[in-house]
Formats: sequence, structure tokens, C-alpha cells
Amino acid sequence: MVKIGIGYDAHRFVKGRPLIIGGVAVPFERGLEGHSDADVLLHAVGDAVLGAIGMGDIGMHFPDTDPRYKNISSLRILEQIQGMARSRSFRCCNVDAVLVAQEPKLAAYREEMQEHIARCLGVEPSAVNVKATTTEGMGFEGRCEGIAAHAVVLMEPF
Repeated sequence: MVKIGIGYDAHRFVKGRPLIIGGVAVPFERGLEGHSDADVLLHAVGDAVLGAIGMGDIGMHFPDTDPRYKNISSLRILEQIQGMARSRSFRCCNVDAVLVAQEPKLAAYREEMQEHIARCLGVEPSAVNVKATTTEGMGFEGRCEGIAAHAVVLMEPF
């Protein structure tokens, strides 16, 4: 039986940190606050995978109280989540994700983000779709206070 998982994450902007989204360092004057590298996109994708295979969420497996995960690359987290899926005999079919940010503009980095996610999940880049949208000034994203991400994954047994 195929399984669908959804994921959501949001982080606020802070000064003094690099902005990492989808494993890509995006030039911007602020980064995202978090215990790890605060990669909002990879966290949403990871939560979607964990949800599809019935293994809770990122916070259960990679708690922000554990010093082992301080400033860890979320690419490593997503690779570990892929290992969890594999241990349950599931593989990813496809990913569809949306970044919600008024700024910075992210379209130029989309393809590289897709490649990083595909590599971590063991799929072709064509199986990963990343979109970006603004909220036209509405909400915390529209006020440029942070970035949110939504993700849906389809997993199948093997």
C-alpha cells in the first residue's frame, strides 16, 4: 500500500546566521533561527516522510535539546530519515513542496534544492518539485519575519 505524508515547518529570521534552504546557501542578510541549520524546507520534507511511514516527526528523532544536533546540516537529518524509511521497507516515489517567503526570491535556487532532496531520498531529481510563493504581504512570511514550508511525499513499499 502506498502512503502519503505531509510536513510543515516555519522558522523566524535572525541576524548572524547563513540562510540554508534545501541544502543551498542562499545569499541574504539574515538566516533562520533554529537548533540545527534551520533548513525549513528539508524539515518539512523530513516530517512528511516520517508521517508517511508512521514514525512521528523530526522533533521526536532529532530533539533540539540534544547537543548532537546543534548546527547539524539538515541534509544529514534527511539522509537519516531516508534510512528509517528504508528500514521499514519504504521508498520515496515523489515530493512536492512549497516555500512561503516574501523575501528572498528563491526561484534561482529551486533546481539545486531539488537535486539535494532527490539525492537524500534516493530518487531522480524529476521526482522532486519545489515551488516558492509570497503571501503578498500577509502573515509572518509577508512581513518578512520568517519562512514557512509545506511538503507532501508519496512513499511505496519495496
